[in-house]
Amino acid sequence: MPNQIAVVTGAGAGIGRATVRMLASYGFDIALIGRNTQRLNDAAAELESSGIRTLTLSVDVSDAAALASAAETIERKLGPITVWINAAGVTAIGPVLSLDAQTLRRVTDVTYLGSVFGTQAALSCMRRRGSGTIVNLGLAHPLRGLPLQAAVNGAHAAISAFCDSVRPEIRALSDHIDLTVVHLPSINTPRLGWARNLSGHALKPAGRIYEPEIAAHAICQAVLGHHRDIWVGASSILPSLINGLAPSLRDRALAKKGFKAQFASGVAEEEADSLFESIGGAYAAHGPYEGVPLREQGRKPLLLTIPRRIGLGTGILAVAALVAVWRKLSRKS
Repeated sequence: MPNQIAVVTGAGAGIGRATVRMLASYGFDIALIGRNTQRLNDAAAELESSGIRTLTLSVDVSDAAALASAAETIERKLGPITVWINAAGVTAIGPVLSLDAQTLRRVTDVTYLGSVFGTQAALSCMRRRGSGTIVNLGLAHPLRGLPLQAAVNGAHAAISAFCDSVRPEIRALSDHIDLTVVHLPSINTPRLGWARNLSGHALKPAGRIYEPEIAAHAICQAVLGHHRDIWVGASSILPSLINGLAPSLRDRALAKKGFKAQFASGVAEEEADSLFESIGGAYAAHGPYEGVPLREQGRKPLLLTIPRRIGLGTGILAVAALVAVWRKLSRKS
């Protein structure tokens, strides 16, 4: 039986690079899409000894026609696409009034429209056979609404809304195509160092940091399972509940602590960003930070699908209600 074909955008570094390695360990043949040809070739070279077939294509995902053409090339050279993962994106961080139209448009074009165009290219191929899996990336609740992150948050919110609208279309056509959003916390990749930094401060990832293999693990679970959404890490539960029950309370907390959570010591240095041109260098999956690793053995980070999330959320609310009743009875006695 021939290997299944997976396509990964943003495959040269970061989450995309880690996902390529993990998909290869499951036996997928892989098409690697990205802007930096050298890093794509390096990523493909890592898989040579595994017997995996690879194809590298240098494409800017904001170019819809080029991405559609790449999909046809993959089908012709490797075979029918069964999995498509949109992991490409760019970042701009700073007060909303510091983000000029060109910066906002570019973040939207690559992060949001790149995922839209990738989804369209994947669907046009998968609909010929009526099956497949498409994975897009979102933000876990601890990263949603962070100050200075309006451009990135807006793009990822749009991705989730886009997927919500496309899923009923897929179902109405009776296709067996899964469209999953994997909601990620801070991941230790080179991407933050490539961000357009307009904050005036040196930056660090906000909240708990995870290594890119954990993101790749969640993405592969989306590929191997049939999930609508997957949230990575237990830290997303409490912010989700607070945001649902008392959003203004979270707004106040983020206004007080959200800025500091993103600032490292020192002053921001003038550095090139990756908005319009790929940053050169031998970057791979990992960034310069220390994150929670993916253990080969033992307990792995919590991956929350919708049923688990509902169950945990209901359990937390039930415990909170019991505590409130107990306190009320204690006061009376």
